[in-house]
Amino acid sequence: MNSKEVEGKWNKIKGQAKQQYGIAFNDDETYSEGTFDKLVGNIQESTGKAKEAIKKEIADW
Repeated sequence: MNSKEVEGKWNKIKGQAKQQYGIAFNDDETYSEGTFDKLVGNIQESTGKAKEAIKKEIADW
């Protein structure tokens, strides 16, 4: 497991926490950020790419 995969796991956990906060306080923006962080974390975990590279690829879609 490389550092990017570990970072991916962390991003997934952070994303889940943001989603729960968004639900608890009815904050749609935080919930959306959490969903995005979770997506990036899943991609990082499976590919080992850097977060910035993944964000750029998503933005280029």
